Amino acid sequence: MLSRFDDYPIHQTPEPLAHRATSDPNAYDRYWFNGVDRDARFYFGAALGLYPHQQVMDAHFSILTDGEQHAFHASRLAPREPSETRVGPFRLEVVEPLRRLRLVLAPNETGIEAELLFVSRTPALEEARARMKAGPTTRNLIDMTRFTQFGTWSGSIRAGGREHRVAAERTYATRDRSWGVRPVGTAAPGRPGEPPQVAWLWTPIHFEDEAVLLGYFQRPDGTRWNADGMRVAVAAEPAPAADPGAPGFVHLEPLGERLAFRPGTRWIERAEFDARARDGERLTLALETALRFNMNGLGYAHPRWGHGLWHGELQVEGEHWKEDELQPGNPFHQHLHNLVHARIGAKRGIGLLEQILLGPHAGYGFTGLADGAHPGAPA
Repeated sequence: MLSRFDDYPIHQTPEPLAHRATSDPNAYDRYWFNGVDRDARFYFGAALGLYPHQQVMDAHFSILTDGEQHAFHASRLAPREPSETRVGPFRLEVVEPLRRLRLVLAPNETGIEAELLFVSRTPALEEARARMKAGPTTRNLIDMTRFTQFGTWSGSIRAGGREHRVAAERTYATRDRSWGVRPVGTAAPGRPGEPPQVAWLWTPIHFEDEAVLLGYFQRPDGTRWNADGMRVAVAAEPAPAADPGAPGFVHLEPLGERLAFRPGTRWIERAEFDARARDGERLTLALETALRFNMNGLGYAHPRWGHGLWHGELQVEGEHWKEDELQPGNPFHQHLHNLVHARIGAKRGIGLLEQILLGPHAGYGFTGLADGAHPGAPA
């Protein structure tokens, strides 16, 4: 099956580009964005995913403001043309690759609308490829490539009957693009899987003159894997993609972290991350949570609107909840984006700390699926 992209010299296999190189049912291709008000008045996120072997494309938009989170969800039969990135009233347009993207959420029955323009302030940063096996099997649970890019937003959002002006000089943006294999859609038949153990920390932070990114997984004993970190200068007209050898780009080695949790929970209130540059310089990134955004709003770990689930030819739905209605012991409320105030020495910034902490973790005294830190556990 041919598509518009077949007219470009970009083929990686003898097949047309609409044919994936893998038949793994968990194949996916996804956009994710966030928006952070510099005064922490609001936090919003958006996502669009294609799951070619599930024949599903879905989209999500969610904003947290004044203690309430509003979420838009939509799903459709996947388009045959891969350049079509529209799900009902949700439309994503790549205006200039690795530089400008437009997101439009037209008026719809949920009452959530948006018209936003992303403009980069750093090059796109390619992260280390992530691979994870599915327990004792040889099947890939995760095998993906991802890049992250920092930018700004301009435009407007309407939710909960209120209009929010989004100005580039005060609204930072982070986005990622990832593709490959990760769990999507309905679970495969067969022996039920083991209870999950995921310890993931990822923190992209904006400063006036640079952006900092640290992230890694941890095993139950606390050892890090797939650890990565970068520090890159911002610019009015950044290069499309980062050259690791270019001036202004610094690779960082994550060395460890100290987390302080809300008592009896896994929710992070404060954090310190240590990292080292290749020239030996060390830094400590200190973070303090201001808002707690539930990633259910973008379909992540959502029991009904999980990624790649079939909802028919087209379905649109909205929901909302109070931030203080989140339940610390609920496994579905453990994938969070904490809007954080950040500090490196005297330098101040803002960004997010993503956390997924499920299952045992010796370093923090977790023994069950979603139990909180025990008295005397490290903090």
